[in-house]
Amino acid sequence: MSDGEFTYRTAAEETWRIFRIMAEFVEGIDVMSKVGPAVSIFGSSRTTPDNPYYHQAEELAAKLTRHDFAVITGGGPGIMEAANKGAFEAGGKSIGLNIWIPMEQEANAYQNVSLDFHYFFVRKVMFVKYAVAFACFPGGFGTMDEFFESMTLVQTEKIRPFKIVLLGSRFWNPMMDWMRETMLGTHGNISPEDLDLFTITDDVDVAVSMICTHFEKDRALAGQPHTTEEMEMTPERRTTAEGTVYGVPPRSKARNRTRRQ
Repeated sequence: MSDGEFTYRTAAEETWRIFRIMAEFVEGIDVMSKVGPAVSIFGSSRTTPDNPYYHQAEELAAKLTRHDFAVITGGGPGIMEAANKGAFEAGGKSIGLNIWIPMEQEANAYQNVSLDFHYFFVRKVMFVKYAVAFACFPGGFGTMDEFFESMTLVQTEKIRPFKIVLLGSRFWNPMMDWMRETMLGTHGNISPEDLDLFTITDDVDVAVSMICTHFEKDRALAGQPHTTEEMEMTPERRTTAEGTVYGVPPRSKARNRTRRQ
């Protein structure tokens, strides 16, 4: 096999990969654009049905459903199953964004809207774009990933600031202490106001109230702007069709830099 032939095949494979990625986005957007205001709920897949957090996730989802929110999870067991179960049994939209992984995720039985994803990053866009809030229960790397990505998007104002609620103070408070004492205090890597971007609580009713109150103040989180104030926002503050804020191009001192819009 010649170098030229090898390079050609690699380029072709990468081209087809783009179409596979596009196909996941097209299907995801087509389905998710119809669900209405939703809350994404995260937490450990290892949480068992006898765990208090399982019951709290089930309760939270049911109560959000009664306030006309759809519930989005990763579709697996544990906290995801609990949240889907709560929404499903309350008669609401129970959405599972399932992922193909080598260990073979077992999709829970409480989904009435299901999507399967090969690409984690496409799936993560769906979690954020169609959510008006995030609710995170104790979890592992996946939960941390979703939490910190949402924090980054809100902190940088790349998305409209939605409500981020962490349930389970015994789990989350040590991380809060580390963020305050180490990230902020010792190293100055965040600002004091960044610690106000999320709320820790043990009370499901408090979480539901905060999500509902925040959504009532900013219903544009669920789609296109509705108020005159939102319509008159400057271009860099307007929300794009993919759910992020336009922003402004980065400044660069580099010479002969080519910028693509």
